[in-house]
Amino acid sequence: MEQKILPLAAMEKLLKKCGAPRVSEDAKEAMKEVLENYGELIGRKAVEIALHAGRKTVKNGDVKLAAK
Repeated sequence: MEQKILPLAAMEKLLKKCGAPRVSEDAKEAMKEVLENYGELIGRKAVEIALHAGRKTVKNGDVKLAAK
């Protein structure tokens, strides 16, 4: 089983910040899964960008460019 990193409490806070008065457990789990999957895609692209630039270190710009 793959280890997940984002806490469910953070998903609830994010959804409430967006205006949800209440958030179900299923909604928190779904948000967590979507954000972790999207974050992993961005991370992989950022690593590719850094390696292409001849660096081992992923920098701020790499992440921002990968997210575009």
